[in-house]
Formats: sequence, structure tokens, C-alpha cells
Amino acid sequence: MKAIQDYYPEQFAHCYGCGRLNEQGLHLQTRWNGNQTLTTYLPDPRYTAVPGFVYGGLLASIIDCHGTGSAALALAREKGLQPEGYNAPRCVTASLQVDYLLPTPMGVELRVTGNIAEVKGRKVVVDAELYAGDTLCVRGKIIAIEIPEHFGK
Repeated sequence: MKAIQDYYPEQFAHCYGCGRLNEQGLHLQTRWNGNQTLTTYLPDPRYTAVPGFVYGGLLASIIDCHGTGSAALALAREKGLQPEGYNAPRCVTASLQVDYLLPTPMGVELRVTGNIAEVKGRKVVVDAELYAGDTLCVRGKIIAIEIPEHFGK
């Protein structure tokens, strides 16, 4: 399966973090991996905080986009929706909590996993963990809300 971001309608595909239509964006992609969601990313050196370590703002952005992508996956599953064309639900962040546990080393692929904690109507709660290799560096909690199709038109 392609990433859920590949199925976002055009008007919702410009996000700096995960928008496929943002030429200068990160192009983060979120997929199911069993019962968890998964996003991977290898930051380049422009995202350095101090030599050898990733800037925390980038890590928060990755957690954020992973959360909204995970929420879209959860809503699609909840609705029995098979993503095709550009029919994926699109979510925005209502709340973002990021806990930095350890400095995140540069030069290591980052892996973010997500567990869907709650789906209630348009609201989805996602618990996320960001790993550098096998080391847990960041935890996050995202409350995402599905936005209506006509939003932004």
C-alpha cells in the first residue's frame, strides 16, 4: 500500500511535513505496519541542533505529521474506506505533546511508530514513539481532528 499521504485530496497535500505537493517539504509518509503505524525519515545535516544531533523542532514536526497521518489511517479503517484516488480523510492537529527523552543522533534513520489510542467521531488520539536505530529518543501524543472536505476551498 502507498502511504496515506498519497491519497490526500490536492487541497490538503501541501503540508511542509507530509504534503506530496510541497516541493521543499519533508515528504513524510505514514503506513500501517501490522496494528501500528510507521513513518521513517533520514534527516540531513541542515537539521542539526548541535553537531551530531537532530534539531528538536524537526522531531516535533515528524511526530506531528506522523500523528495526523496515523489518524487518517485510523479513520479510513474505522469507516471501512479503501484509499484510492484522493479520497483519504485529512486530519489536523488539535493537541501535540512531545517528550524528548534522549538527544537524537544525526546520521541514523528515524523510525516513528504509532498506536491508535482512541477513535471517537472525528477525533483520533495517537501515541507515538520516535527511535534512532533501536534507541527510543522521543515520545509524543497527538490529538487529531478530521477536517471536512470543503475546508480550505
